[in-house]
Amino acid sequence: MSSKAASKSDDPPLLEPRQNLDLMGHEAAEGTLLRAWESGRLPHAWLITGARGIGKATLAYRFARFVLAAGNAQGGALFGDEPSSLALDPDHPVCRQVVAGGHPDMFVLQPGMPHPDRKGQVASDILVGHVRQAVHFCNMTPASAQWRVVIVDPVDEMTPNAANALLKVLEEPPRNALILLVSHAPARLLATIRSRCSQLALPALDEQTVRGLLAQHAPGLDSDDAAALARLSEGSIGRALMLGGAGGLDLYRDLIGLLREIPGAPAERLHGFADRLSQGGEAGSFRLGGELLGWWLARLVRAGASGTMPDEVVSGEGEAMHRLLDRASLEQWLELWEKIGRLFGRAERANFDRKQVVLTAFLEIDALIAR
Repeated sequence: MSSKAASKSDDPPLLEPRQNLDLMGHEAAEGTLLRAWESGRLPHAWLITGARGIGKATLAYRFARFVLAAGNAQGGALFGDEPSSLALDPDHPVCRQVVAGGHPDMFVLQPGMPHPDRKGQVASDILVGHVRQAVHFCNMTPASAQWRVVIVDPVDEMTPNAANALLKVLEEPPRNALILLVSHAPARLLATIRSRCSQLALPALDEQTVRGLLAQHAPGLDSDDAAALARLSEGSIGRALMLGGAGGLDLYRDLIGLLREIPGAPAERLHGFADRLSQGGEAGSFRLGGELLGWWLARLVRAGASGTMPDEVVSGEGEAMHRLLDRASLEQWLELWEKIGRLFGRAERANFDRKQVVLTAFLEIDALIAR
């Protein structure tokens, strides 16, 4: 009984995790799960952690398909010889059922599910009623497999009451129930939830892997742009695809161009950039612009603290960093980074004039280095 609600997943927007049969860059994590299965003592709950967009949910679905197809073969050879990966043939019935969202022994908890108590409404979070449905599901006899599998994607979106309800089933897990929790921010979870799970931390993907995935999912992308997106995304294929689709790389190039000219960047260029971020009814461009500016300032602070310049995402970035670090102290840049972050955060919550917020941010940078 797999939920088909729209997920705040950590995977590329072109392919939902349940549909994605490929996994790149996480062979070590896959090996950990495979060895746990082959040991015959598979932990009942796993907490899969890491940054957004690196494939956590894809790995969870991959393992779920493997377990559902394995029958009662835990600790033995599933396909004659011991398997070397969790991959299944795309034509396997389990693959088809999971991709279609209809496997009877799989249950998915995610934001966007129907509200359990309000007919016709959708819940933005995972509620206690949803968790109770999953607990009931776990206690039922499997319909076609030997296991019942629950995926929570992401567990970070649970309400406190839902988290407490989940903890109860983790403390007393039903027999042959496997619970896979996906988390972008495990430190925010209840410590008792973390302690009841085997934890599997996924690293960011390396640039070569991200570029390979971009070639697969966005084959028309220029190779130089792919390299820049791989670096800008910091090892997240999901973020790389989002930035590519939202014009984030062009936005970043324009941002660096302005930072190279500060102080004294032409007013028409500043206003044009601010107009670009503030126009339209949606806050997406404004939010993305704020994120990119904050990300670059964080890179600037890290470079100043470490004394090592990061690899350039776009041409001229290193030159801008060197020049700006020479114009103000590390403490001043750290304070400004935090101040601009608060400014954009308040602007979204209070519906400030977006153009004025962007101009104010650049005026703050200008004022700091003009002292």
